[in-house]
Amino acid sequence: MKGFSFASTAIATASLFASSVVAADVDPIVIKGSKFFYKTNGTQFFMKGVAYQQDIINANSSSATTQYSDPLANPTACARDIPLLQQLQTNTIRVYAIDPTRDHTQCMQMLQNAGIYLIADLSQPSQSINRDTPSWNVDLYARYTSVVDSLANYTNVLGFFAGNEVSNQANNTGASTFVKAAVRDTKAYIKQKNYRTMGVGYATNDDASIRVNLADYFNCGDPATAIDFWGYNIYSWCGDSSFHEAGYDVRTQEFANYSVPVFFAEYGCNTPSPRHFTEVGALYGQNMTPVWSGGIVYMYFQEANNFGLVSVISDTSVSKLPDFTSLSSQIAKVTPSGVNSASYTPTNTQAQSCPPTGTDWRAPASPLPPSPNPQLCSCMYQGLSCVVKSSVSTNDYGTLFGTVCGYPGNACAGINATLGNFGAYSVCNATEQLAFAFNQYAAGQTNNPSACDFGGAATTKATQSPNAACRALISQAGTAGTGTVTSAPSGTGSSSGSGSGSSSTASKAAAGLVTVPAFNFGMLQLGVYVVGAAMAGAGMILL
Repeated sequence: MKGFSFASTAIATASLFASSVVAADVDPIVIKGSKFFYKTNGTQFFMKGVAYQQDIINANSSSATTQYSDPLANPTACARDIPLLQQLQTNTIRVYAIDPTRDHTQCMQMLQNAGIYLIADLSQPSQSINRDTPSWNVDLYARYTSVVDSLANYTNVLGFFAGNEVSNQANNTGASTFVKAAVRDTKAYIKQKNYRTMGVGYATNDDASIRVNLADYFNCGDPATAIDFWGYNIYSWCGDSSFHEAGYDVRTQEFANYSVPVFFAEYGCNTPSPRHFTEVGALYGQNMTPVWSGGIVYMYFQEANNFGLVSVISDTSVSKLPDFTSLSSQIAKVTPSGVNSASYTPTNTQAQSCPPTGTDWRAPASPLPPSPNPQLCSCMYQGLSCVVKSSVSTNDYGTLFGTVCGYPGNACAGINATLGNFGAYSVCNATEQLAFAFNQYAAGQTNNPSACDFGGAATTKATQSPNAACRALISQAGTAGTGTVTSAPSGTGSSSGSGSGSSSTASKAAAGLVTVPAFNFGMLQLGVYVVGAAMAGAGMILL
C-alpha cells in the first residue's frame, strides 16, 4: 500500500513546539534495580521507542572519511518528524551518531515538549571501538566525553551506549574488554563532572554462541565497570510468530534475574514485508513486562535495508509507509503494567559471574585497558629526546614498530596492548607510542651514537622539564611504562596532547604539554606487532 504524503500538517503542528513557551524540564528517568522509573512520581517507565537516524554506516567502520548526518542538529526535520513519532506513542528515540560541535537545543527542546527521551550512542562511524582492531585511547575518550558534555544538560537524556554489536562472534570477543573500559571511564567522567545520573550501557546482537557470555561479562565484577542497562538488538520474531516460536520465552528467562534494566535496543524483523509488528503485544504484555522495559523499533527512515516507517520526500515532507500503520495499530493496543518505585524492592541484586576465558570467550574480566589520560601521554612525550620524524608516513609505522619492538630489551613494554597485559602508554596515539619505544631503545644504547636513527625515521629533540602534575603521572607509569596510573583524566577530554587534531593543551594542570599528530592502530593490532617482534628478535631490520 502506497504511503500518503505528510507535509503541511506536520510542519504546522511542529511549529507549535518551536514557537511556544518553553515547557518545564521533563521528569528524568532513573534506575532502581532492574527497572526504569520516572524520578518524581515513581511510575515505571517502559520504552516505546524508535531508532531515529538517516544514512548511518555500521559503527565498526574503520574509514576515516565516513560522513553522517546528525539527526538532532536539524530542527526542520525534527519539526517534521516529532508529530509522527507522537502518533506512534513514542517516548524514546535512539540516535547512533551525533556531532558534539553542533547545536542540539531546538531538537532537544521539541523532543522534551513531546515527552520523548533520548538514548545516544557515543561513537561515530570513524571513531568507534572496531571489533577487528579494537582500541580504547585518548582520541576515543575525547569523542565519548564530548558527546556526554553536549547532551548532559538535557533532562530528557536517558543514557548512552558505549558500543553497538562490537563483538559478534567468538573470535572477536576480546574487543569487549575495550568496550567495558569505555563503560568504566564514561561512567567515571559523568560522576567527575557532577552531571546528573545518566546510565551507560551496551547494545548487543542476538548471536546464540556468545549472547549469554556477553550479558554476563558486561554485568559482572566491579559495579564501576559494569553497564547500567542492557540493550538487545533482536530480530527473531518474523511475521505472525509467537512468544515461544520467536524464542522470547527463553530470552525472558535468561534475564529474569539480571540486576539492571534490559530492553530491546532494536527490534522489527522485516521478513515478510510489510511488517506486522505482532511482537508488540508480547513485548508489552504480562509475560515480558516483569523483565523487559520495552523496546526500540528499527527504524524511522526508509533506507536501502527496507526497515523504514516513513520515506523522506523533502525537508518538510515524508510519506508514511505500511510499516508505520502496522506499528501504530499494534502500539495503540498495549498498556504495559508495572510497579511503583516506592513499593518496589529489587530482589535480583546479584551481578552475574564473569565468564571464564577460552576459545568461546576471549575477554578477561581483569585487567581492563587503562583509562585514557591525555595529560599522561603529553607529559611522556615532552620528556622524550628521541622521537618519530614528522615526515614519516603513518603507512610505515607497522614496520617501525616491528623493528624497535624486535630489538633486545623491553622498549615496547610500556605500549604493550595484548589482552591482560596493558602498558601505561597503550592508551596514547601511535605517534606517541612509537616515539616512546624509539626513546626507550635509544636510552639503553649509551655507546651507540646512531641509536636514535631507525633508518632515518627518528630524530632528537630537546626535552622539557616536567611540572608537578607531569612528574606525578610519569612516576606512576614508571620508567618502563609498565606501572599503573591511578590519577584520573582531568578536563573535558576533548583537548589533549594525544594528537586529536586540537592545538589546545590538555588542562591547566598540565600546561605547556606537547601536541603530536594523531594516528592510531587498534590495541590488539599493535599488540601483535609487539609480541611478533619480540619473537622474531633483533634480526628483523638493522639500524
